[in-house]
Amino acid sequence: MNTLSKGSVTWRQVDETAQDQRIDNFLHKILKGVPKSHIYRIVRGGEVRVNGRRVEVAYRLQSGDKVRLPPVRTARPASEPGTRIVKAMFAGKVLLEDEDLLVVDKPGRVAVHGGSGISSGVIEQLRQARSGIRFLELVHRLDRDTSGVLVLAKKRSALTALHAQLRDGAVKKHYLVLVLGEWKDAKRNVKLALHKYVSASGERRVVVDEDGAQAHTVFRLERNFPGFSLLDAELKTGRTHQIRVHLAHLGFPIAGDDKYGDFDANKRLAKQGLKRMFLHAASLEFRHPRSGATMRVQAPLAPELESFLRSLKTSGH
Repeated sequence: MNTLSKGSVTWRQVDETAQDQRIDNFLHKILKGVPKSHIYRIVRGGEVRVNGRRVEVAYRLQSGDKVRLPPVRTARPASEPGTRIVKAMFAGKVLLEDEDLLVVDKPGRVAVHGGSGISSGVIEQLRQARSGIRFLELVHRLDRDTSGVLVLAKKRSALTALHAQLRDGAVKKHYLVLVLGEWKDAKRNVKLALHKYVSASGERRVVVDEDGAQAHTVFRLERNFPGFSLLDAELKTGRTHQIRVHLAHLGFPIAGDDKYGDFDANKRLAKQGLKRMFLHAASLEFRHPRSGATMRVQAPLAPELESFLRSLKTSGH
């Protein structure tokens, strides 16, 4: 239930954590529970002002700006039991933390952000659990089913610096992936362009298409099992569903992939204990946005994936 949180006009002074952020996104974050449509209305109606002046919703804030906030209804704070549940979910999952970064080991089957029928993802949950952090944003994303290293920025300067490294290809990403079939090559460079489209049913899909965006993955064989292969996948580019589509196109679909995989095989695998896609962000290497030091963060293989691998070793699969 909403509650009247402000009975009069209040003011917020912008600091460097909101530098260059759009006013609508800034307001959406601090006015919890207020629909974006209402935020647009109060900005366009002149009820929100910056340094005493009306602004457009696309206005980008500068450090030192003074923002006028009218009385608004905001959602009640999250309950304490909910906060405890979130903290328990990420207990032992923090891989690295300092004043600029928070790096976590994301569980599988948890979305990185809310939307598309998902009310709350990793970013919303961590903001709830770490309410004392004034700025917290995703540096990159992982698919809902993918577990492993996920980097968040605690300062806008760290976010922009890491985004620049991602654009420049300076971030090294390695994934562990189990595929159907017997992979032969010790190392294989795969350069296949990818095209994104939306299907007639509204589903986002990616296909190999020579007119698409260039995509490059390096696969290294870790171990063969009868009927399966464990690979290290190094991303040289960061296209949507890149590893999944490259492997499916080559005839080695990822075990448990419900979008590009072998659906009959997935049903059998689910009965054997693999109930999600076997894709894990194992390590990430980047330059620290403040010190410039090389950082390499690793996440151990998710327990449910490790358990499935053990079952392959012991059953003779």
